[in-house]
Amino acid sequence: MTWEYALVGLVFGIVIGAVAMRFGNRKLRQQQTLQHELDKSKTELEKYRQELVTHFAYSAELLDNMARDYRQLYQHMAKSSNNLLPDLPNQENPFRYQLTEAEADNDQAPVEIPRDYSEGASGLLRGQVPRRD
Repeated sequence: MTWEYALVGLVFGIVIGAVAMRFGNRKLRQQQTLQHELDKSKTELEKYRQELVTHFAYSAELLDNMARDYRQLYQHMAKSSNNLLPDLPNQENPFRYQLTEAEADNDQAPVEIPRDYSEGASGLLRGQVPRRD
């Protein structure tokens, strides 16, 4: 019978010790606090990212509208300058470049793609070959 009491007391002691360690451990509470702060920071970071995405999407839309309006203004000025000043030579007309319909519908202005090579030979390999003595 004494063995049984000793075994039951040992089990209760282990359970009470585990509970006391669980709720009384400062490092565990500190770890839980840090985990909570980390989760909060992750949530704030995700919210900030969403705000950035929304901001840049709206900014891109505004820039697109502005570019379209500038294109329309330029086309209007070019047509008006041709109609109002028909005798003006093309060299003196400030709106001599007129957008075609395809360019007006396209969001991008025509650009010349840069090449990664030169027109002629550079002469780099034509020079004298250094002699090795």
